[in-house]
Amino acid sequence: MGRVSQAQAEENRRRVVETASRLFREQGTHVSVADLMKASGLTHGGFYKQFASKEALVDEATGHAFGELTRHRHAGLEQHAGRRDAAQRALIDTYLSVEHRDGAADGCPAAALAGDMARAPGDPEARRVYAEGVADFAEWLTTEDQDGITRLCTMLGALVLARATKGTPLSEAILTTARAALRETT
Repeated sequence: MGRVSQAQAEENRRRVVETASRLFREQGTHVSVADLMKASGLTHGGFYKQFASKEALVDEATGHAFGELTRHRHAGLEQHAGRRDAAQRALIDTYLSVEHRDGAADGCPAAALAGDMARAPGDPEARRVYAEGVADFAEWLTTEDQDGITRLCTMLGALVLARATKGTPLSEAILTTARAALRETT
């Protein structure tokens, strides 16, 4: 079999990072390299040509997921003509929705990866990337009257609890209650 072109290798790497970003948010960072490569449509052997280790991929996929979150926030600002308050309200409504609860693969990396980051041994680079992403998100949520960390904790906690209680009446009640509480502060 012939060598892959530089452009194809870059495309393969991009595909693996995007797939890992989604799978890690949906299933956790314990997803095996074999399953990850299969989901990417690539062979297991190709992984180590692209990444030094699985930890290196976790680092990059975490950064990619937070990059998606940042792009989503910027798109919201554009959609609301630069009105940050309106963009924040729309984001809170989307964040605390049944669709986001049920769509972890495309959802917030802060909520989806919190448990993995807390359990990661040592001081992995992914934790630093995660912490920077959380701090940036909290800063974006800050208003004149409300601390962004408090708002993010309310959103993230509500989403995690709603996911954990999915299929029960409590799940939607958590989303509704948190949304209402945050609307009072915007």
